[in-house]
Amino acid sequence: MAHTPTHIDFRANVQHVPPQMPPSVQKATAKFLGNRAGLVDLYGPDNWEVLREAGHEIRLHAIHHLDHYLTQLEEQVTQAGGHVHWARDATAARSIVLQIAREHNVKRVVKAKSMASEEINLNHALEEAGIQTLETDLGEYIVQLAGEMPSHIIVPAVHLTKEGIADLFHDKLGGDAPAEPTALTAIARARLREEFLAADMGLSGANFMVAETGTIVLVTNEGNGRMCTTLPPVHVAIAGIDKVVPDMPSLSVLLKLLARSATGQKISTYTSFIHGPRQSTEENGPQEFHLILLDNGRTRILKDEVARETMLCIRCGACLNVCPVYNHVGGHAYGWVYSGPIGSILSPQLLGTAVAADLPFASSLCGACGDVCPVKIPLPKILLHLRQRVVEGDQVEAATASPVIQAGVSAGTLALGTPWLYQLGTLLLPLVQKPLQRGAWLPNLPPPINRWTMVRPFPAFGADFRAWWNKRTGKPLTPKWLRNAALIAITIEVGLAIAWLLTRKRGDKK
Repeated sequence: MAHTPTHIDFRANVQHVPPQMPPSVQKATAKFLGNRAGLVDLYGPDNWEVLREAGHEIRLHAIHHLDHYLTQLEEQVTQAGGHVHWARDATAARSIVLQIAREHNVKRVVKAKSMASEEINLNHALEEAGIQTLETDLGEYIVQLAGEMPSHIIVPAVHLTKEGIADLFHDKLGGDAPAEPTALTAIARARLREEFLAADMGLSGANFMVAETGTIVLVTNEGNGRMCTTLPPVHVAIAGIDKVVPDMPSLSVLLKLLARSATGQKISTYTSFIHGPRQSTEENGPQEFHLILLDNGRTRILKDEVARETMLCIRCGACLNVCPVYNHVGGHAYGWVYSGPIGSILSPQLLGTAVAADLPFASSLCGACGDVCPVKIPLPKILLHLRQRVVEGDQVEAATASPVIQAGVSAGTLALGTPWLYQLGTLLLPLVQKPLQRGAWLPNLPPPINRWTMVRPFPAFGADFRAWWNKRTGKPLTPKWLRNAALIAITIEVGLAIAWLLTRKRGDKK
């Protein structure tokens, strides 16, 4: 179940990753990446890069002109008979949904997959108001039964095995639940079909919103999206303001990128175009349509010239699939609804670094996420930008790192940026590390560097290159005066240590 965290401790969360989770996640992500690679090869790598660049330019243009396109979208949706609501934050968005529900005496709600509704913790608000709320995407239905958050943007229950899902269905739904995907799907379908017919309101998100026509676009691989948006008398769509695109040609480019990057399909099974409520000449569709445009910190992100490209994201999940960190810890370790590399840059900006300061550091900075992103978000660059915000602060937020971390970073910057100090360190560190060294490794280091050695040993300092250079050229890189200074420093350090030991022995005798 989604919630809004007050603090995300990534390292603590990693310690509680179930052992069966990484294999389940890796099996699914490997399949998605394999399918994607096959389609990219079929499309042509050069053509794919052209398509990625086009997607990047389309999304960048849209977020740079949000004021124009959102106004146009509102006009078109209203003209088609829909209602547009603007929500500054999660509280406002929940209030709007609850008000619509009260006006229509809503008792039962069915939901299509919507990360925006997870972001605002909508299910909890509806249930507190006495409204039965049911997720109808199969993955979302499973994690709702389990009382968990989604662990992946595209496949919410990717962390679970079919055996685990079978046990869950048996415990929560009763009856026989064989560990066979087709049978489990049939059980869920039988349960959900009655709910579609009885629901008073359908809720959905939006993959894209086309400003030119006022069209809401849903991309799914299950029929539940269409059932939620056509059978109940009221349909409410909740979408971040960043989901707007200029026109249908722009949408065509992004749909090609989305399906191939998300699940390795040329096109998703269902791509639905929703244009307001049911018209007098139509047989299907809701009697009322409401679109809630959610800000919830997005305009604040847009003010940051580096981080604003976070808003280009089309929620394909490709960066999660390729990320070595995500593949080893799963989605729940990220502490909120957005996980993987995109969660590591989006969550700290939506929640604030005081809450999610750990997440920009939940990355190896290998760059695979940036390489695979279909709209070319510079994820590694934004991760580094947010790390700097955490440690040093910027015009958006003050520093949230502890004084020890800030002092360590400052000392490291000084040492690495001052040649003579760096050279002095290469002479001192091989000697200072001796008490901690075990072979070629340092298995236990003092705080704050122990964050590294909590999970892996640190390689011992060797200064091998300088020794090799001295031997090869006969011209030492370290000046004689600096070597002498190092010897003096070592002598003083040894003398102080001996004096301390002698003092301690005298104290023991007394």
